[in-house]
Amino acid sequence: MSLAQLLNPAQLHARQAQPNLVLLDCRFALDDPAYGRRSYSEGHIAGAQFADLETDLSGPVQKGFTGRHPLPEPATLIERLRAWGVNNDSDIVLYDDGPGAFAARAWWLLTWLGKRDGVFLLDGGLKAWREAGLNLTNTASTPTLGNFSGQADPQLLLTAAQLQQRLSDPQLCLLDARALPRFRGEVEPLDPVAGHIPGAQCAVFTDNLDANGRFLLAAQLQQRFATLLGSRPSSALVAYCGSGVTACHNLFALCLGGYPLAPLYAGSWSEWITDPQRPVALGDQ
Repeated sequence: MSLAQLLNPAQLHARQAQPNLVLLDCRFALDDPAYGRRSYSEGHIAGAQFADLETDLSGPVQKGFTGRHPLPEPATLIERLRAWGVNNDSDIVLYDDGPGAFAARAWWLLTWLGKRDGVFLLDGGLKAWREAGLNLTNTASTPTLGNFSGQADPQLLLTAAQLQQRLSDPQLCLLDARALPRFRGEVEPLDPVAGHIPGAQCAVFTDNLDANGRFLLAAQLQQRFATLLGSRPSSALVAYCGSGVTACHNLFALCLGGYPLAPLYAGSWSEWITDPQRPVALGDQ
């Protein structure tokens, strides 16, 4: 079974009464950190718990050392997942407004902790749910404490030092999920230094989606990443972005396309630039 699984709104609606089903609302806005919780309070899919990118799906920022969204401590995240009612055998459905970047971050964290089956993204997110004419509620539910017992997998991560050692490897396929103007260093709205990690390729995460905001078909995703890989093996893939969030969308799409789960440089660009000795590239190269 693929690590990456999708449900459409009709499929989720049909399963809403399923026992041991956990829904996590992962809506967030980088320019308005209170947006997600506010939107959840105004209306969410019945039974969903709110998972905040900064307080639940990230750890504390250490200025000058970490990126903008460092990984949470595994024990802290496990405790939070239990509070949301997650059991080892739960089915978990993750959604955000639609593109799936914040939901994919939650998917990656669950995968990192060993939850490798029964985790789904709502394809098209809340936008698709609304377009299907399905209802929202503003009533919060209180779940029963779960028994989830995960363990972080270090094989899914690269540190900045490990990545820097690999930059001279011609086999490395380093995918940057940010938009092309940020990759080139033409604009940088979030971080103090513009550019990208030398040798990286721009692989904008939104290119995993069709015009309606749904994920491309598996064959289309397979071809997308085959073009980026060229003659290099899939084992050479590494994903990063601005802060370790949208890179997870590429990792999810890679799995949808039939590729093995590649490692994440979780600190990403916002951590990379905390050390002025690390190299920076501009333009397309």
